[in-house]
Amino acid sequence: MAEAHQARVQTVVEDMVQSLERGHIRKMQSRMFRCSAECCDRPSDSMSQVHQCIDRCHTPLAKAQGLVTSELEKFQDRLSRCTMHCNDKAKDLFDSGAKEPAVKSLMERCVGSCVDDHVNLIPSMTRRLKESLDSIEQ
Repeated sequence: MAEAHQARVQTVVEDMVQSLERGHIRKMQSRMFRCSAECCDRPSDSMSQVHQCIDRCHTPLAKAQGLVTSELEKFQDRLSRCTMHCNDKAKDLFDSGAKEPAVKSLMERCVGSCVDDHVNLIPSMTRRLKESLDSIEQ
């Protein structure tokens, strides 16, 4: 993918992740640390009970991080498939005898279209992730 297109996607995705981190993940981390500290403040519990308590505190954040990672992987896979389709189209055009400038132009337009399509998916992906993060039991 051309550098400008790649930078555009990266910026949009980073902005989304920062928004999720500030609005959801950070709060979950805070709750996890407070919960874990409370586990350690129970002097009558055994070491095993304290560890189990801490594990329970970590579960919501682990689920949240897994959700975000999974969604980002799916997004990346879809974008990769789209750009691979562009590569195939460019190769077919080149194999049919087209000159390099025409192939490069096709590739640039095709990849640009992929980027546009996928950047337009970010708002709905963000909404889905926020809803999923909100539904994780604390």
